[in-house]
Formats: sequence, structure tokens, C-alpha cells
Amino acid sequence: MRRRLAGPFAGPLAAVVLAVPAALLPAADAVAVPADKPQVLQAWTQPELSSYQAWDAARRNQAAWRAYAFDWTTDYCSGAPENPLGFPFKDACARHDFGYRNYKAAGAFPANKPRLDKAFHADMNRVCATYSASLRTRCQGVAWIYYQAVVVGGRSSGPSVAPHGSPLA
Repeated sequence: MRRRLAGPFAGPLAAVVLAVPAALLPAADAVAVPADKPQVLQAWTQPELSSYQAWDAARRNQAAWRAYAFDWTTDYCSGAPENPLGFPFKDACARHDFGYRNYKAAGAFPANKPRLDKAFHADMNRVCATYSASLRTRCQGVAWIYYQAVVVGGRSSGPSVAPHGSPLA
């Protein structure tokens, strides 16, 4: 159903008001992303434990980081087991997804992919370090397979990550 304008907007003024392209109108919810977003993203995607801990604290309090418009979505280990042989790699996969998705959105993925993959491997190895010697060796072997899968198969475009083509998938 079409409505006709009445009152002060009837006639020639209505044509002018209705002809203003929506792109020229101010966005109601436009919020500037903080200028330090690249530095925060880089700080949260390093191989060191402190980087993982900072990212994990932020992930648990995403509302505090809303202005940064980070992509927190994850499919975890992209179809590969999240707990291969009982080793919990789910959080390592989530941080890897975070890095891939956000660097792709920033148009800076290729330059950062090697570091993201190394951070993924470091995160898995920290999980492995919690096991006794024999289990640690097995865990590190699985972590190496996952790491090699992302080095070789981690996509340079698209939304997902991780052990694509893994023999454990």
C-alpha cells in the first residue's frame, strides 16, 4: 500500500526530501572503531602464553571489546576432532579462528598467517605440556599434525580455519 505525503511535505519539497540518497544520510549507529585495533589484534595473536591469556580474558568479556568489532565466531577445529585422542585443542582452534577471521577482514591475512599458525601450534603444545612424558609425546605428535595441516591447508580466503585435510578428520 502506498501512502501519499500530506501537509508540509506535499508537492515539490517531497520530491527533494525523497530524492536524498540513503548513503548521504548519517548512520544512526555509526561508531568509529578504536584506532589501536591492529595493535590489539596483534597482541592477542602471538605465540606467547601472555598473548593467549589476554585473548582468552577478552573472549570471556566480549562486551568490553564491542567497539573494536572483532569477529569472535568460530567453528573450532573445522570438522577435525576438537579433542583428538582426548587432547583438548578446542580453545587453540578458537583462537586460531579468531586470528584468521580478523586478519582476513583487515586485508592483512597473508602477512600474518605464519605467525597465526605458530601461535596455534604453541597453544596446542601448552596443552600437551600438562601431560606426563609418554602422553605429552603423543599429544605433541597430534599437535604437529594439526599444525602441518593449517600450514599446508589453511585457506588464504574464506571464513574458516584449521586442520582441513587432517588425517584425523
